[in-house]
Amino acid sequence: MNLYDLKLFQQKLMKSRVTENSDKSKNILINNDKFAVVEAYKIARSNLMFAVAAKNNKFVVFTSYNKGEGKSTSITNMAISISKMGVKVLLVDADMRKPNIHNLLKLKNDIGLSELLGKFKTTDEVIKKDILPNLDVITAGTIPPNPSELLGSQQLEYEFKKFEKMYDFVLIDSPPIGIVTDALMLKDQVAGYVLVIREQHTSHNDIAKLLSSLELAETSALGFIKIGCVQKDKKYYNRYYNRYKYGY
Repeated sequence: MNLYDLKLFQQKLMKSRVTENSDKSKNILINNDKFAVVEAYKIARSNLMFAVAAKNNKFVVFTSYNKGEGKSTSITNMAISISKMGVKVLLVDADMRKPNIHNLLKLKNDIGLSELLGKFKTTDEVIKKDILPNLDVITAGTIPPNPSELLGSQQLEYEFKKFEKMYDFVLIDSPPIGIVTDALMLKDQVAGYVLVIREQHTSHNDIAKLLSSLELAETSALGFIKIGCVQKDKKYYNRYYNRYKYGY
């Protein structure tokens, strides 16, 4: 490969990465142009806020059973929806194995939660402030060799106490429970878990295993978000949004 071919290849590679990131962010509610989806998230937001209020705890984990079920998109949209109420929200990407929040919001992921829990950076250094009005974000940062240990560390508990004073809601994206147990390391710090399931992807057996894992860990599910639903009848329009393939 000569120098010209190498340069052309690099340009194509950069173009493909831009396209990939654009595709990943296309379902994020930055603008209010997806009315049905926006309204669905408002309903889910109200239900979540009631559930959290009953727990007297502002920390919520979003997880799923398998990868590719839409948890990162769901938690990002939920964070945006809550922030639009004028309350201060922190979105934390605790999936330090396969992070995605930075792709969805088009942010740098050079430093983040792994650097914070590893004591390489301070809280102020890792928080990306005002990504949207009332919404701050901590990306996952460098992928560490010991994500489970970091999520179960005293440093995490120490940082969470800071977040509690700084924010009204803290939403945490975690790895799928069916793949690793990282999400359950947070059980003592949070109000509970929102379980994201996908139509024609998540099986009944997967859901049973999800609930069983939470029961064995002596924690609870706050509720489900189901995505990928298809409208079958007009009378179900309030629950199923055929145009955007989202349902809650």
